[in-house]
Amino acid sequence: MGEPRLAPTIWDECASNDWKGSSKEVADRPDILIAMRPALFDQLFAEDQQARLRALGAVTLQPFENDLDEAQLTRLIGGRDIVITSWGTPPFSDAVLAAADRLQLIAHSAGSIKRLLPPAVFAEGRRVTHAAEAMAIPVAETTLMLILLCLRRFHIIDRAFKESGWAAAKALGPGTELEGARIGIIGAGHTGRMVLRKLEALGAVLWLYDPYVSETAAAELGARKVELKTLLRECPVVSLQAPSTPETYRMLGAEQFSWLQDGAVFINTARTHPIDEAALLAELQSGRISAALDVFEEEPLPAGSPFRQLDNVIISPHMAAVTEQAYQRQGQITTAEVASYLGADKLRYEVTRAMLDTMA
Repeated sequence: MGEPRLAPTIWDECASNDWKGSSKEVADRPDILIAMRPALFDQLFAEDQQARLRALGAVTLQPFENDLDEAQLTRLIGGRDIVITSWGTPPFSDAVLAAADRLQLIAHSAGSIKRLLPPAVFAEGRRVTHAAEAMAIPVAETTLMLILLCLRRFHIIDRAFKESGWAAAKALGPGTELEGARIGIIGAGHTGRMVLRKLEALGAVLWLYDPYVSETAAAELGARKVELKTLLRECPVVSLQAPSTPETYRMLGAEQFSWLQDGAVFINTARTHPIDEAALLAELQSGRISAALDVFEEEPLPAGSPFRQLDNVIISPHMAAVTEQAYQRQGQITTAEVASYLGADKLRYEVTRAMLDTMA
């Protein structure tokens, strides 16, 4: 609410027009609606990106700080050629789409569009793009950090050193190197590919499970393609990067977690949709494996959650993608995609109707 604004001119213009936003200065300029909280817009779009958007079309920013609801979006979307969405934008319901009489492009300045955009959005030639790749780098870096932390156990060493002293920390014994370690990656989407790239650079031996990636494509990513059971049984470290789709729902349950070898490490910086969280918890409570988890079925994670009590689990509050650079990339990618669309160039990150069933 009280955050500094990078583009007060947009805010002032919109506020003075009583929800209608800016009128077009030139008849053929596209009308661009920013359907997100102004403070979030400032966070994702640096001043130069905001200026570029204003140069591309007549920009309207929603004139209040709360997330839009369906009725508000329905009222704002009429007459807009382009809508830029993000976290907090409500789903495009039938009422919203009925009001979107001129809408041709939806540019989502965040990751998954599945919650936001139903298949009907793609009717009448509307196009969709998103900024999911902007978050691949920080999530991959977080994944790499957690793998290293689990292999070298410096979080445990730190705690033992502080609580019990030098000798107790040294008594924990040697850790395991990443170079030469067999790491199993489940899913080769934007983030999975980035994880593979970073691990390959550090000399890990990479195995990949992804039914939509060929053996040749896996090899090009520096990985060996294997079946899920083989990966879980033979990789001492497993990182989940799979998307949330009907096909992946609870693909990892009690049976699958039982395939993990004793002492294995399970990393999840993706989503909980592909796992049976209760089954994972039971395996962790047995002490047979350890884990590093950034996502949970219930968020925020309740104070009484048993995950908070386990020494063999590193937990974080869904922050793998949270970096200033990622925020700025989201704005940069979105602005570039709007410019490409208006310049009749190919959208680099276009989402098509055919992609919905297999993407996150």
